[in-house]
Amino acid sequence: MKLRWFVILSSLPLLGVVTAFGIMPQTDVLSRAQQTVIEDISLPLTATVASNSTSFWRNERIQRGDTVAELLRRLNVEDQAASDFLRKNKAAEGLRQLAVGKEVQAETDANGALLALRYPGNDASQIVIEKDGNSFKSRTLPAQTEKHVQIRTGEIKTNLFAATDEAGLPDPAANQLVDIFGGDIDFHRDLRKGDKFTVIYEMNYVNGEPVRTGRILSAEFVNHGHAFRAAYFQTTEFTGDYFSPEGKSMHKAFLRSPLEFSRISSGFSLSRFHPILNKWRSHKGVDYAAPMGAKVKVTSDGVVAFVGKQGGYGNVVMIDHQGRFSTVYGHLSRFAGGLHKGQRVEQGQIIGYVGMTGLATGPHLHYEFKLNGVQRDPLKVALPDGKPISDAQRTAFSDATNQLFAKLDTFHNTHIAKLD
Repeated sequence: MKLRWFVILSSLPLLGVVTAFGIMPQTDVLSRAQQTVIEDISLPLTATVASNSTSFWRNERIQRGDTVAELLRRLNVEDQAASDFLRKNKAAEGLRQLAVGKEVQAETDANGALLALRYPGNDASQIVIEKDGNSFKSRTLPAQTEKHVQIRTGEIKTNLFAATDEAGLPDPAANQLVDIFGGDIDFHRDLRKGDKFTVIYEMNYVNGEPVRTGRILSAEFVNHGHAFRAAYFQTTEFTGDYFSPEGKSMHKAFLRSPLEFSRISSGFSLSRFHPILNKWRSHKGVDYAAPMGAKVKVTSDGVVAFVGKQGGYGNVVMIDHQGRFSTVYGHLSRFAGGLHKGQRVEQGQIIGYVGMTGLATGPHLHYEFKLNGVQRDPLKVALPDGKPISDAQRTAFSDATNQLFAKLDTFHNTHIAKLD
């Protein structure tokens, strides 16, 4: 008995499904919709497309060990006549001598026949090999040069170069950034994790390839929560400088440091234990630990007062600036070519290279800053400013830089790895 009720109850869902389908009426409309109709339909005539009416462009870069045949294979060129011409003809000699990494462009028809081939020539020109009847001909096109404005933003996590590399900012632009803000920010001591920068700069392209980093147009550096801003303004027909939004020159009379990036190994002190002389004595300068051969820049315009060897300085350069100021650069491994006494030098000019001559235990630069012949701490002394925007150029300056500063507003507190 129990078994019978179990069978009846377990069958109820199935009976419900059958009942649900059973109550749907078979109407005439449904019957007509289910009729099968067979009818001949005439299809429109399709136009015949010529197989060679469409061309395709492909790009490939030269790889190590490449042959002409291998390059053509990657370019999907299936053309024995083209292969013979490119392998043997003198007009295609430049192709066979291309360096690894150079780009080659090929135009082919739908069957793989070569219609044109382009590759870089000398002096940034472009060589074009084109189909000419049953053969090929070569011609040279002048370089196509362009300037693109690019924007990079970044944040300091460890050091400036690591941050600029992560943001995709080229090294020349990173160096410009240091030069622009180097009078206000000590990039050796003042950087903090979380500092941010935004750089708007020009990049020069030749035939669509980036070839040279141009000038920074405007930039912002947020250091310790304080934002420093600058934009480039052409002050004369041949010269220009960087100025703050208020028209203050970013160009200081002296750079804070004669090295782009280094570590201060010994600061200015009236009492320091000398590691070689083994006694206490004053250290009236700043030592910058840096790799052997690192470039040393003069910190201000001036005249070479001495270049040569002198006591514990070893190889040393001394520069006079504006009458009251002078600077000293000691322990150099060598001097810049042709540097001599009486020579005029400009701020940022390379005058020598880091070494360990004289009384030095390792490669570093000893730098002194003197005011009226007395050494002062170059990390603390107030540096004189450059000339601000003149009243006569105030309107022109605003017209030229307002948009650049507005762009910095747009990207303030925004982290963008790469934006062209």
